[in-house]
Amino acid sequence: MRSTIIFFISILIFTSCKRGVLDKVPLNIISDNTVWSDPALVDAYLTQVYAQTYVLTNETPGNGTWVDGDNSEEAVLVNEVTDECKLNWWVVAAYNCKFGNLTIAGGLLEWWENSYTAIRALNIFIQRVPLAPVDDAFRKERTAEARFLRAFNYFSMVKRYGGVPLITQAQAIDAPKDSLYPKRNTEKEVYDFVLSEMDAIANDLPETNTAADYGRPTKYTALALKCRAALYAGSIAQFGTVKLDGLVGIDGSASSAYYQLAYDAAATIMNSGNYTLYNKSADKVQNFRNLFLEKNNSEVIFAKRYAPTDAAAGGNGWIYDFLEAPSPNAWGAGNQDGPYLEMAEEFEHVDGTPGKLDRDAIQQGLWTTDQLWANKDPRFYATIYTQNTAWQGGVIDFHYGIIKSDGTVQLDGSYNGVLAKGSQTWSVGGSGFGVMKYLDETKPPLQATGTSGTDWQVFRYGEVLLNYAEAAFELGRTADALGAVNQIRARAGVAALTGIDRDKIRHERKVELAFEGHRYWDERRWRAAVTDFSKDFSGLRYIQDFATGKYQLQVINQVDGTVSKPAFYDRNYYLPITIARTGNNPNLAENPDY
Repeated sequence: MRSTIIFFISILIFTSCKRGVLDKVPLNIISDNTVWSDPALVDAYLTQVYAQTYVLTNETPGNGTWVDGDNSEEAVLVNEVTDECKLNWWVVAAYNCKFGNLTIAGGLLEWWENSYTAIRALNIFIQRVPLAPVDDAFRKERTAEARFLRAFNYFSMVKRYGGVPLITQAQAIDAPKDSLYPKRNTEKEVYDFVLSEMDAIANDLPETNTAADYGRPTKYTALALKCRAALYAGSIAQFGTVKLDGLVGIDGSASSAYYQLAYDAAATIMNSGNYTLYNKSADKVQNFRNLFLEKNNSEVIFAKRYAPTDAAAGGNGWIYDFLEAPSPNAWGAGNQDGPYLEMAEEFEHVDGTPGKLDRDAIQQGLWTTDQLWANKDPRFYATIYTQNTAWQGGVIDFHYGIIKSDGTVQLDGSYNGVLAKGSQTWSVGGSGFGVMKYLDETKPPLQATGTSGTDWQVFRYGEVLLNYAEAAFELGRTADALGAVNQIRARAGVAALTGIDRDKIRHERKVELAFEGHRYWDERRWRAAVTDFSKDFSGLRYIQDFATGKYQLQVINQVDGTVSKPAFYDRNYYLPITIARTGNNPNLAENPDY
């Protein structure tokens, strides 16, 4: 199969084999039979498909190229188009989509051409490996891995576009026209394919991985994907609308069945005993920070492995710390994503009282940051940094302006040795906050982009508990839902809830999973984004009083600017197939209202 050989020659550029295979066979004469009869070459083939699958990144390949998901601004784009945060810098065209400008041309969070390239390679793999003269256990496990990767690609497409063409056999160049130019399957058919694939392969994957195989899927990775996909399908059936004869939307009568699948998959993971909420440190703030820094901890079900070597130089680092850490990272900028004041207010106090500030009151008099943020949910301090947050032996400084002894405010230079602006106020348009989650405080200020070595957690146990709670609630099992949410809150160090409802479950997802790439997809499947994303958001400005060291506070209304207001429209619940793709394949129907 010529396409297999070409694909394999390309991957040998990026991989090596322990058994010295490259020394035995010249690259230009590797035969198809050689590829599929040698376990090392089979592994090399699959390794490259892993590299080409966004499953192992933060799912934000904005321009559709493999590398950019790890080594450009798109690695955090999925947060910036939500109500979590604003984009402080490194403006890209796709960011305009936050302001209602997503058109039929597309350009936001694309997952199509390269996904189908990976799917084709996986279809070849799934076809050939079962017939290969290799060990039975190796054959079964690697085939299951390939089916997992293919299903994850389809899940990542269906949640973007709705129904897409389901292609499960490698297409030949001389195949019939309807095979080469396939129509879209329904959204339900794609979700059902993902779920049935996880049922088929879960028991062919190992219960646990050895250290050498950390980063490969296990049985419980498959169940975690099933749980997430079934929950999405259930909420789309419950809250969405069927259009285009089912190419988008799922009939509401199916919602309970999908919720039951999500509930059962989560329960199996919970009852396995293989995973627990990370709870090593008595310091609740440090504990939640460490959850995202400690590799292969008790909560990680599946993660992409990284090492702190520069991706731009061919290494395995990624760009997270470069973008999100405080200035002077990223060419003196840092703090790419500015959490909104509204996001900071989502975090309750430890006694369970709401975290919303009295905005009129805080703009009167002078405040210390300890007074302002006293007794907050420990996840607040572990997720967001702001004025006077401890960092690398000092504190982060957002202050903008200094109040002189005569009561006037100085905005430039210094006053009696105190700079009028803190180190983080390179952009007056900032929100007064930054993203702390996942940041490695031991790293020095970065000028090389892709050097973060922290693993990205694709599935973790905390999400499974929240998926379980949501599915349980929608099935009427409120006691189960309450118990799962209270497990999350107990680990966080926040008072237990005495009752549960849909809003409380959604609130808990928002704070527990903040900046992990879930919010955009949650709001879309709940059909809540038109309301929650289409509004002005706020920031907070700290003006330092020279005499006392306290701060005069100013709420910055319309922190995204006054020209354009964030906007999400009904059509945006699905991304456009795009005019380019429907032009190339006339059998593809475009999504509604583009």
